[in-house]
Order: sequence, then C-alpha cells, then structure tokens
Amino acid sequence: MTRRVLVARLDSMGDVLVSGPAVRAIAARAEVVLLAGPQGARAAELLPGVTRVRTFLAPWIAGGDRPVDAALQAELAAIVAEERPDEAVLLTSFHQSPLPLALLLRLAGVPRISGASVDAAGGLLDVRLIPGETLPEDLPEPVRALRIAEAAGFALPDGDDGGLAVDLGAARPDAAPRGRYLVVHPGAAVPARAYPGPSSARVVELLAERGHTVVVTGAPAERPLTAEVAGSAGLDLGGALGLADLAALLRDADALISGNTGPAHLAAAVRTPVVSLFAPVVPAIRWAPYGVPVALLGDQDAPCAGTRARVCPVPGHPCLAGVAPEEVVAAAERLVAQGAGPVRPGAGVTA
Repeated sequence: MTRRVLVARLDSMGDVLVSGPAVRAIAARAEVVLLAGPQGARAAELLPGVTRVRTFLAPWIAGGDRPVDAALQAELAAIVAEERPDEAVLLTSFHQSPLPLALLLRLAGVPRISGASVDAAGGLLDVRLIPGETLPEDLPEPVRALRIAEAAGFALPDGDDGGLAVDLGAARPDAAPRGRYLVVHPGAAVPARAYPGPSSARVVELLAERGHTVVVTGAPAERPLTAEVAGSAGLDLGGALGLADLAALLRDADALISGNTGPAHLAAAVRTPVVSLFAPVVPAIRWAPYGVPVALLGDQDAPCAGTRARVCPVPGHPCLAGVAPEEVVAAAERLVAQGAGPVRPGAGVTA
C-alpha cells in the first residue's frame, strides 16, 4: 500500500516553489498531500508530484489576527482525519520553527514527523535536523528542503537534477507578445525588497530604446505601479494574469528583471534567467533564484543586511536605489546574449 505523506510548507508562493525538489523526492516513494498556507496554495497546485493541496492558515507563520485556539486545532485535526497520513515532513526556512505545527500534528495522531529545529524537540519530531550542526546554515532554500526530505528517508530519483519545476503543459497566455521579450516585475510583497518604481520605469524605457519588447507584470493590487513602470514603452499586464499564465509568460521570456519576490522563483521553475535586484535583508546565498543564470544586483553589504526587515530601515533604500537603471539593462542584455538555458542547479549566479 502506498504511503501517504503530509508535506507542510505554510508560507508564500516563492517558499512553496523552492520546496518543489523536496516534494518530488517524497513523491517518488509516496503519495504527497501538500499542506500550504493561503498565499502558497496556488503555487502548490503547480508542483509536480502533489496529489492534493490542503490549505491551512498558521498564524505563527503567516501572521495576522487568527488566534491559536481550539478551533484552529480542530481544523488541522480534521485535515489529518480526512487524509490519514502515515507521516509528515515539515519544510521551514532558517528563521522558522516546525514545533508549533509538529505539536498540533502529534495531537492529531500523526505517527512520524520530520523537521529541522534549533530548539530541542522532545517527542515532537521523530527525525530532527539541527541547523548549524547536522544541517548547514547557509544552504540555498531548495537544498535545505531537500536535506530535510532526505533525513526523513526520501531522496531524489535518478535523472532528477534537483532544480525548481512546475507543471504547465504547453499553455501560453493570450496577452503574451509575439516574438522575443523581456519581463519586468517591479512589485514585491515586502517593500524593503522592491526596486524603486521610477528606476523600474527607466529600465523599461531604456530596454525599449534598445529594441526590446518589454512586458510589465504585477498583482491586481499593483496595477498603479505596473502602469507607471510600463508607461508608453512597455506592455502593462498588471493584474491580468493568473499564476499559471504568469509562469507560461515567464517560460517564453528571454529573462525576468525582478526583486526578491515570488515571480523570481517562478522564473527559476520554468528555467528562465533572472536579473535579481536583491535587497540583502535576507541572504542571497539562501534566497537567490535557484538553478538558472542569475545576475545579482544590489549592495549585499548594506547596513540592512540580515535584518529580515519588511520596510527598509536605512533612509533612501540605498541597497537597491543605488543600482542605476543602465546597470540593470546591461545585466539583462548580458543574460540574453548568453543564450541562457538551464544550468546545473545552484550555478549561474554572478555579481
């Protein structure tokens, strides 16, 4: 009888996408039910190897006003009762603890639970990796997730290169331009990670002047920003694409220009190169787009480095505001000139 594994990744779209290799490793030997937060559920549905997606809002991960109470415990217990997993693998980032979820899953009757925890886990984790001891600190997030899966007994099958991936088929959004194009994604859910809007607009102007077709993308709430950035030189698709259509648009692009936000990981999942305007509030070694050619821009030694700040703590946002649009354009053209295709996962990051 096929084992059923509840794989948990409870944060955002990008976090779910970087967990894809670990999910495939588990799916090679078991049925995967992916427990995702509301912000990551759509991405979870695109991951190869996922049988079902269940949505659960964990306030210790996603924040918000939801109380941790009996109703929350009952909701998770109902998911466990319906899915009847043989075990759970909890995928977390370096700054997150698996123990709150492990406690609720243990109370719900999950017999075997694996995760990575700095804190002593007692009877909450049957398989425990210790960050900084049995799990190196500075691993790319996809590799970290794979290490957790491997500790639980699930390795990637032969022939799987360990890169990010999504299932799209041959879909192509109707709004996609004909011929070659670049994509600029100016927004970010975390303001500290966004390249300034006027600078993004200048990037679009410069690319258009140099003969490139430029598509500007963003969430529905970002339509004023995408309109500003696209101006008269770019094609504004802000708010016009679902996640699968955005992935297809990125798949067929020459490159993406983006901050450290979900679409950068989506581009990596469709093997499209990325000009990464990367604010160092989190480490690039962990969170830069994985497995594709990357031009990494931004002052990685700025005073905000490692703060995990959501709003830039340094006046003027110098880590990204100091990157000239001309530098961004030059980086994009270098990637295009390389004829960038898939590379060995983890390779291809340049300054």
